[in-house]
Amino acid sequence: MDTFTRISKSVLIAVGLLIVSSQTFAAEPPVFTGRGEFAINGYDAVAYHKEQKPVKGDDKFTVQWNGATWRFASDENRNLFESDPERWAPRYGGYCAWAVSNNYTAKTDPDAWSIVDDRLYLNYSRSVRRNWSRDIPRNIQRADENWPEVLKK
Repeated sequence: MDTFTRISKSVLIAVGLLIVSSQTFAAEPPVFTGRGEFAINGYDAVAYHKEQKPVKGDDKFTVQWNGATWRFASDENRNLFESDPERWAPRYGGYCAWAVSNNYTAKTDPDAWSIVDDRLYLNYSRSVRRNWSRDIPRNIQRADENWPEVLKK
């Protein structure tokens, strides 16, 4: 094998490795943290259910789950979450439910939320939530079909 062929093969292998590694790093984490270090921008996932509004969590009440740090407004809410995180955590890792139903991910606004069948869904904005709300059953079905594969895009 001549020098040019060996170099060409080495370059192709290196390019292939770069493509694979860039795809690995491009994947989204399983829980939306935004620019911060806290799941769902540091809001208390349990409070959406109990208080029917977004409530900022406190650094005194945190728990690690699914690769993220979750904050809570009280010890009681943290304990409820720890006892059954799948019940309290927002669907689709806290990414925008409308986006996931359309096969992509997007950040969420703490004020754009819904509880459907005792599950928390977050959206990018209130206007996106209005779009999502037009056909919630169909959007949930589509999002369920896309989740979690959408994280790999």
